[in-house]
Amino acid sequence: MIARLHLFMTARRVEFYSAFTLLTRIPLPGIDCKPVPQGRALWAYPLVGALIGSFGATAFILAGMIGLPGVLAAVAALAATVLVSGALHEDGLSDTADGLGGGRTAQDKLRIMRDSNQGVYGSLALMLSLAARGGAIIALGAASPLALIAAHAISRGVLAVPMRRIDAVRRDGITAEAGRPSYITVLAALVLAALIAGLLLGAQSAQIVLLLAIGAAFGVAWLARRHVGGLTGDVLGAAQQAAEVVVLWSLTLTLS
Repeated sequence: MIARLHLFMTARRVEFYSAFTLLTRIPLPGIDCKPVPQGRALWAYPLVGALIGSFGATAFILAGMIGLPGVLAAVAALAATVLVSGALHEDGLSDTADGLGGGRTAQDKLRIMRDSNQGVYGSLALMLSLAARGGAIIALGAASPLALIAAHAISRGVLAVPMRRIDAVRRDGITAEAGRPSYITVLAALVLAALIAGLLLGAQSAQIVLLLAIGAAFGVAWLARRHVGGLTGDVLGAAQQAAEVVVLWSLTLTLS
């Protein structure tokens, strides 16, 4: 029994490490293990998301403590989360917007997504995303720290749903390598996201924003399936951004 428990905890630790190293730029000294496919690590996404959101919440609080106005506190919160995450999802949003907006055929769209050059559609999408999130943080005011942690946890946890339901369009790339998550992994990701949000926001608000975030993330993935035939890593980044915006906007109606 003890040996099985040890193996179970070791596997979960490696999966958390895999999620952490992908979603953040924070080094983990002293850990030496080979990452596992992200499809197995998805359950840990809400935990890592909550950590990323905590950096934003801390930046917001510190900005307020030194007397900065709410607008600058919101900028500090956004900057902190972008720095910690390495702008991973923002990059995906930009590439997705460029591809879906600038390509005529599915192959054109996929080619543009892989192009590192920044286009007009991608620039506009990034500006709108930052404005949407920053505006929500300003509107939330003192409730922003809790909302940020919840939004980052939920918006990453719900990525398990489109990854389970929609195939990867390429045979290479992060989405293909991740594999399809099991039902247990999807359920674990959603339950963890709901628990984190429930502790911070209350059960009723958590249920509402979780459902809205699932709809936003799956909506982006469904749009990508229509345009290019399936998921890519960039599409998942765009799905996270959409879910985060939806969560923050919906919380402005209940928390501010």
